[in-house]
Amino acid sequence: MGLSRRKALQVGVIGGGAMLLPIAFQTIGRSQSGSSGKWLSPPMKPFQRTFRTPPTLSPVASNNIAGSNGVQSFTGTDFYQIAMVRASTEILPGTLTEFWTYNGSVPGPTIRQRQNRRSIIRFINRLGNDDKGIPIATSVHLHGMASLPQYDGWAEDLSPPGFYKDYIYPNDLAAPLWYHDHALHVTSRNTYRGLAGMYIVQDNLELELDLPKGAYDLPLVLSDKIVRRNGTLFFDPEELKDFWGDIILVNGVPWPKMPVERRKYRFRICNTGGSRAYNLRLSNGAPITVIGSDQGLLPAPVQTPNLIVGVAERYEIVLDFSEYSAGTSIILRNGELKNHEQYAQTNIVMRFDVAGSAVVDEPPLPTTLRPLTRLDRSAAVRKREFVFERRKGLWAINGLTWDATRSDANPGLNDVEIWRFENGGGGWNHPIHVHLIDFQILSRSDGRIFDYERGRKDTVYLGEGQEIEVIARFGPHRGKYMMHCHNVIHEDHDMMTNFEVGRGGPDPVTTAPPQPLPAPPLVPI
Repeated sequence: MGLSRRKALQVGVIGGGAMLLPIAFQTIGRSQSGSSGKWLSPPMKPFQRTFRTPPTLSPVASNNIAGSNGVQSFTGTDFYQIAMVRASTEILPGTLTEFWTYNGSVPGPTIRQRQNRRSIIRFINRLGNDDKGIPIATSVHLHGMASLPQYDGWAEDLSPPGFYKDYIYPNDLAAPLWYHDHALHVTSRNTYRGLAGMYIVQDNLELELDLPKGAYDLPLVLSDKIVRRNGTLFFDPEELKDFWGDIILVNGVPWPKMPVERRKYRFRICNTGGSRAYNLRLSNGAPITVIGSDQGLLPAPVQTPNLIVGVAERYEIVLDFSEYSAGTSIILRNGELKNHEQYAQTNIVMRFDVAGSAVVDEPPLPTTLRPLTRLDRSAAVRKREFVFERRKGLWAINGLTWDATRSDANPGLNDVEIWRFENGGGGWNHPIHVHLIDFQILSRSDGRIFDYERGRKDTVYLGEGQEIEVIARFGPHRGKYMMHCHNVIHEDHDMMTNFEVGRGGPDPVTTAPPQPLPAPPLVPI
């Protein structure tokens, strides 16, 4: 049965206010200055801190016992453990800011997996209560993974503090994924406060290509924040439209500077923010080479003067610094986008500082990456339409808001369908995410499909007034899955629905519910 907002409040999944101190919204002020240079946070100089790479999480144990979940096979299992805890890091100079984290890092640790090795990850909720005394409940979604319904992070499959849940992931596709909180009506708050991290799956084809590897293959986890002078994160739980930060973080560091060698680097960009999309470009006008999107490598590298990254989208790029002399600095900039609030320094992201005396002699990028079998319109057995709009003060899909008891589509298992997404008006964009599946973009009504969007996607940037068609095969699992706007302010208020693939799939709440601590050993003895 679905939770109403009133019931959700009673069981502790809605909470708000400041993390540490109940400072009123008026103490920070809401700027309407656009790009006039005003701040919400105390002013900061960019490029004062050095780029850092999130820690990589190692499994606590592994085995090579093959098996299957009935649909997806695996060659062995790696066991991980992640605790959701409070931890502090420095955003403002000399001041600590508390975040809600995975394993104490901002962003959470990166998990690197091999295709067809299963992961079992124990997520333990040790977050306690928010500043209003309400338990901070969580639900973990591995965004982009074709998980069984009970491990997909259903919004009402909630782990209260003092509970744990073991999530099982098949890793059947090589792609740059990310994990984040998905608790009903508080996803925006929980992800804003730090509950996000990257999860990268690789296969032999990718590893054998002449692409940057090891220390030259790095995540760029983007987010934007507002920080008060006392270091506390500001977030407005009553904001119904959008939430814009004026500090850009890359891997938890504000506007970092990164020393780079004179060689190629591979960057896996992930936008974990609330409302802000990025329009990335290089300050020297050089093109950006895109090699992958949400669901893995593109068929071939694509060069573009700018790269739009909506909330929850991932893109993999290669930047070649070998042609620049030591001492050269290149800024990764963020160009303006329609109806995006810009502040004094949200037009910059980070800086690359070229160093080293010798150019590394590397092979050119492959001209072919991963073959893609395109789905033809003729393969679709039906077409559905979804209108994303604001109605009666809430965000709706086809005029309806979230109700877990109502499924708004029921594709047959392995059916191919075309879904048409329409932006119903107003000055908003909607990054649309469909769980379980990957899709291909067929058309965009008032703009072209960018070449870097022509791979396998799970999130698409639906701009103002646009209509977009996507085509997908619905599987490999039966059961209920969510679709929603990934401007998480919209998702929380209440632009989310569910669809059911086939009939008779496992219930996402009752099949593998969270359990109270203490927990038994993660690895069977």
